[in-house]
Amino acid sequence: MLGIIVGVAAVIAVVSTITGTNEQIKNNLIGDGTNTVSIRVYRNGWAMDFSYETVPDGIPEFDERILDEIRAIDHVESASLIHMRDYAESVYYLNNEVSGASVLGIDRNYMETAGYQVVEGRGFSDTELKGQKKAVLIDDTVRESVFDGVDPIGKTLDIYGEPFVIIGVVDKKSEFEPTINTVEDYYTYMGDTRGSIYIPDNLWPLVFRYDEPKTVIVKADSTDAMTSVGKKSEEILNSYLTVSSDDENSAKYQSTNLAQAASELQQLSSSANILLIGIASISLLVGGIGVMNIMLVSVTERTREIGIKKALGARKSRIRRQFLMEAVILSGIGGVLGVVAGIILAKIISLVAMIPTAINIPSIIIAVLFSMVIGIVFGMVPSLKASNLNPIDALGYE
Repeated sequence: MLGIIVGVAAVIAVVSTITGTNEQIKNNLIGDGTNTVSIRVYRNGWAMDFSYETVPDGIPEFDERILDEIRAIDHVESASLIHMRDYAESVYYLNNEVSGASVLGIDRNYMETAGYQVVEGRGFSDTELKGQKKAVLIDDTVRESVFDGVDPIGKTLDIYGEPFVIIGVVDKKSEFEPTINTVEDYYTYMGDTRGSIYIPDNLWPLVFRYDEPKTVIVKADSTDAMTSVGKKSEEILNSYLTVSSDDENSAKYQSTNLAQAASELQQLSSSANILLIGIASISLLVGGIGVMNIMLVSVTERTREIGIKKALGARKSRIRRQFLMEAVILSGIGGVLGVVAGIILAKIISLVAMIPTAINIPSIIIAVLFSMVIGIVFGMVPSLKASNLNPIDALGYE
């Protein structure tokens, strides 16, 4: 059974490691499972930054009506229109600059769509959302980095020369910590660690002196639907543009598709994964050959027993079933023990190599069934040999 145990254990350990690595890629990119897709203005493959780039012609101002169209897309739960500056300058608390934080102009739908909740203070009222009061929300990162334990509620932030009163602190509804193994991982997954500041969307022109194209945040009902939701939203937004869609240098809306990015990263290693599974499966094949050899030896050792059974009236089918069942049982027990060994091996790999693993139930079922099939295939030759023995020769065999 040792060959079967090693083969099954190798297959399960390899598949578990592959599954765990793919899940890590997916979780690192998509994050906490809010299933949100960002659709913003791109030019030449890069998201435009309006802190220094000129607002392109041909991009209209979108309002609630465009959100109604996007909400009508299949698998869309909610949508929001926002303004955004990735790395805002001229944001101060007293004489201390709030360096590098993002500033977002949000509507009433943003918090629910993006998966945020107010953890201290309160959210925007209708009066504040209409731009009649200069109120601001900050996230927990800004609170920790700027206020250092001091209660921020009621304090004033100076945003590009305009005073805003902090009314609340927001944070993600679900916590998420990406797995960081390299410097590249840090810059890929930790780009938003400087925090965010939120003002009512209607106050954006007051702060930045002019209006700019908005970013659309869309929440899908599942991770698998993110790609299609992003593409369809992108098509709706671009249908309103008056710029040439054939010009690659033209500004156009494009979805930031993290689900697709995760899938592409997973596919990059798919050929290597298939090779690893193939190598591990060879162990099962070798184990099957071992079962066949052992059963052939067993036939030789039990020749007189087979002769006695046939002399007493046992048919060929009965002899075949006996040796075939023995091979299947040997392989089946080896498969079960291999599953246990594979799970233990996967955990050891995870601890020693710091590689995430995820036990894959279908792979366990397939490995056990495959080991039993191997028992049937490789047990067939010994069972046929045993059933075809001449009872007279078998009885006289020493």
